[in-house]
Amino acid sequence: MSTSSLSESVTRPSGTHKFLPSLGVLLVAGGLFFLGWFSYLWFKPAPLPYTYQLVDEGGVSKYQNLPLQSWPDLKISKYELRVPSLEKPIAIAYRAARANGSSILLNWESLVSEPVGFMGGELAELATIGTDITQHVPKEGLILAWWDISRQLHLLSERETLFQSHLGQPLITPSYWKDRISVITEYERQFWGDQGNREETLKFEQFVDALSSEPTKGAARLRELAGTREAYIVVHPTDLYKVGLLRPDRIEIAFKDFPLTGNVHGLANQVKAWMKEYGYDTYTLQSLSEKVVRAYFLNQSKNGKILLAQMLPLMNSTPIDFEALQLVHKHGGYWVYRIPAAHNPS
Repeated sequence: MSTSSLSESVTRPSGTHKFLPSLGVLLVAGGLFFLGWFSYLWFKPAPLPYTYQLVDEGGVSKYQNLPLQSWPDLKISKYELRVPSLEKPIAIAYRAARANGSSILLNWESLVSEPVGFMGGELAELATIGTDITQHVPKEGLILAWWDISRQLHLLSERETLFQSHLGQPLITPSYWKDRISVITEYERQFWGDQGNREETLKFEQFVDALSSEPTKGAARLRELAGTREAYIVVHPTDLYKVGLLRPDRIEIAFKDFPLTGNVHGLANQVKAWMKEYGYDTYTLQSLSEKVVRAYFLNQSKNGKILLAQMLPLMNSTPIDFEALQLVHKHGGYWVYRIPAAHNPS
């Protein structure tokens, strides 16, 4: 009888053999659910860190702060670059377009110290270059410049440029947005549109290669890109930073902003001290405002001087001495060179 009682104490109630498989299925299903949820959280792209918000639009007369009176037919749209966690925008973007024309980024005002979005020169300087090109470059002439400057000059001068699309290279973002590159790239593509075709992208890669090559070789590559047409290339100190991002094996670059106090010698000493402390070879300057100047520091000791560095004023060097390209104009931070015609053996 005791054996029977013992047997009953360890024997499962009737129907338990049906409950166990069901429990197992639930446990497996639950495990798969949590595994799937974990995978979703792990591989889900980080949220977009910013958005463009339209704050105003209208004709040129509405924007007296922009030196665009010579282009009264332009339509201007003003956007703020907004980050959800901040009360104030981190940048202001001005898009411009003519009737039935594509909209381009004409001006970018960064409101933070770290580079984000775009880097360019003063709009007043760009407008002057656009006017000068209209007056002095033949209508059949071709303009070579970084893709964003190319689009701006095409709008302001109506001269043909090698690049006409918003190619979006390089993508300039803070390091702490590194995990959001994919969503930022897609958002920028949708916002700006007109990303260009494979042929134009390939030509831009060749253009960057030319600027980052040894000077004589790089000038020859520019001539190949221009073909047989009369051509001009426009460069700016910000191009150095962009080339550095796309070709870090060819040029090491950094920048730092310094306050303008009216003491030129004091500024020079600060810049040189920073350069020496961080091991750079040379530098060039860009005026950001009446109160701030930006210094771009270069280290070219690994591979020698590149074409773009030869075309811009660096410490202890001047572009006037450069013979591979013909310097024809300069205004502010913009330098314009004529690309010599291709040699005809006949």
